[in-house]
Amino acid sequence: MTRADLIAAIASRFPTLTVKDADIAVKEIFDAIGRALAQGDRVEIRGFGSFRLNYLPARTGRNPRTGVAVSVPEKYVPHFTVGKELRECVEASVKDVPLEQAA
Repeated sequence: MTRADLIAAIASRFPTLTVKDADIAVKEIFDAIGRALAQGDRVEIRGFGSFRLNYLPARTGRNPRTGVAVSVPEKYVPHFTVGKELRECVEASVKDVPLEQAA
């Protein structure tokens, strides 16, 4: 599902809400989550999951084209942990769907 699909789904579920209003709502939600993470806060949406920052220390990486070692600086990356209710819902829904085999 893309952002556009999400906006369309919200707009179709709530007839009084225009696509433009749904777009604004989705943008505001994503912006609020991003601002909270940028301030170092944890964002928890009960039943859905939580967003937090993971610290990755500096390390030595490799340029995949040349194989030359490069220094990768430390950084914080967003991390999402699935909530119990969402995990159970997905597990129940895909129980009979065959998993794709790794090639």
